[in-house]
Amino acid sequence: MKKCLIAYIILIFTCAISHAQSMSTAVSINGALMIKHGKIVNKNGVEPQLHGVSFSWSIWQGQKYYTAAVVDWLLSDFKISIMRAAVAVQPDSGYLQKPEMQAKLIQDVVDEAIKDGIYVIIDWHDHHSNLHIAQSKAFFAMMAKRYAGVPNVIYEIWNEPEKIGWDTVKSYALQIIPEIRKYDTHNLIIVGSPHWDQDVDVAAANPIKGYKNIAYSFHFYASDPNHQQPLRDKADMAIKKGLPILVTEWGVGEASGDGKFDMPEVNTWMDWLTKNKLSWTNWNITDKHETTALLLPGASVNGNWMIEQLTPAGNYIRTQIRKLSK
Repeated sequence: MKKCLIAYIILIFTCAISHAQSMSTAVSINGALMIKHGKIVNKNGVEPQLHGVSFSWSIWQGQKYYTAAVVDWLLSDFKISIMRAAVAVQPDSGYLQKPEMQAKLIQDVVDEAIKDGIYVIIDWHDHHSNLHIAQSKAFFAMMAKRYAGVPNVIYEIWNEPEKIGWDTVKSYALQIIPEIRKYDTHNLIIVGSPHWDQDVDVAAANPIKGYKNIAYSFHFYASDPNHQQPLRDKADMAIKKGLPILVTEWGVGEASGDGKFDMPEVNTWMDWLTKNKLSWTNWNITDKHETTALLLPGASVNGNWMIEQLTPAGNYIRTQIRKLSK
């Protein structure tokens, strides 16, 4: 009887593992992402339209949400298919000062995203990456060695270059991309553009050549008066020229992260994203007192958030992602 019971338990456990492995996930459905004819496409050559959220800077309030439990909750409740882990390079307690601690924070959530079958952007969250080339090379070499060939992983090598020329951004990219490609020859690499990832039209006029699967980030803050039709026109121009774009960061508020939440403007941007079949991650998982924060102060670091613990932004984004995931 005891042997039969043990055999039965083993059988049940084996069946449970088999069932989990056979469950459909964003990555099992889409596979390794690639660039084809100026678009980000899945293993079937179709634009996947992934939707998710960005973790906040991996310092300050945002740091406490870098947990496996939060990743799991974002998948099970928000229904995300992609997330972004924003490794803070500066200021205090960032990667420049505490590289081992910051690397572990990022790896913990990246590993959980891989386990959960969702895509994850490893974001070098630095406005001045051209001043930290050696550190960036070392970081991305480490990440590429660890995640080479894992289809979930996407590398974003410079978050929001500020008022700096495309030549500088491109030169930086051409130093970091080879470091990644030494170890990971295929996975998507996302390149920034001047003026906080808004000048994608400038990048489209002189894109990076010689490497496969290179895409570009585009950022906007939907309620900001300076982020309306003229900014969409810049992105439309880049798309028309065949520049592959992934919206790695956007917020419902203004460029400061705060300000008004203008629902008509937000919905206009949402319609534009859908029309252009663009994948995106929304800014951001934190409980800071800001318009774009998705959580109210005190929200659990282990997920399990009630609707009442979400901000208006959090409720809106959760609703949108759940609707788009169907």
